[in-house]
Amino acid sequence: MLIGTLSTHHQATGVPLSWYLALSGAMFLLGLLGVLIRRNPLLLLLAVELMLNASNIALVGFSRYWNVSDGQIFALVVMVVAAAEVVIGLGLIVAVYRQRLALDVDALSRLKG
Repeated sequence: MLIGTLSTHHQATGVPLSWYLALSGAMFLLGLLGVLIRRNPLLLLLAVELMLNASNIALVGFSRYWNVSDGQIFALVVMVVAAAEVVIGLGLIVAVYRQRLALDVDALSRLKG
């Protein structure tokens, strides 16, 4: 295949790449709306997870389109980072809740020691 020509490329699955990207874009927009609108730290954490999963769908879609496993491996790394982010985020939320502080992101903008 010549560089820059995509006409000879054959897709690995019957699902078109545009469907992967449309689903990924819709999920990312929902997550972005959740981050911008919500003030509850738990819901913010869920919205960030939704955005990370949307990027994983795009990575897997491109990986299947080009018949390489690099995107799937990178998606696995993103899932590991997301799991670590959830553990730290939930730990912080539990620590704040135990101190009976308000669970509002605007009120928690400064951590006091």
